[in-house]
Amino acid sequence: MPEIRQDPLPALTKEQKAREAQLTEEELRIIDQGLLSNACTRWRKVARVVGSTMMFGSPTRIDGVPDIFYAQRVRKLVESSRLESDGNLDYIGYSEVRLPQENKDNEKT
Repeated sequence: MPEIRQDPLPALTKEQKAREAQLTEEELRIIDQGLLSNACTRWRKVARVVGSTMMFGSPTRIDGVPDIFYAQRVRKLVESSRLESDGNLDYIGYSEVRLPQENKDNEKT
């Protein structure tokens, strides 16, 4: 499993941006589906959701795509209301996400 980041997410490097530009719509869909499938209705650390999605041998792991990009996709899923978040998403070891719930209380379970 990738190392859990304790510092804020850095920007993508030039090489990582080049790899990002090569991603197809299908690969983006696979990444997003993987992130959503590793989330649940209970709060989970973003690092756990990203790490589980990126596990070696997982069909949702796209070669050459860094954890930073997966974490950026988590942010997009939150922005599109496909995930809810708690905490600063720049710190994946300290922020959490969950699938949206009908009951909008923010109590952790």
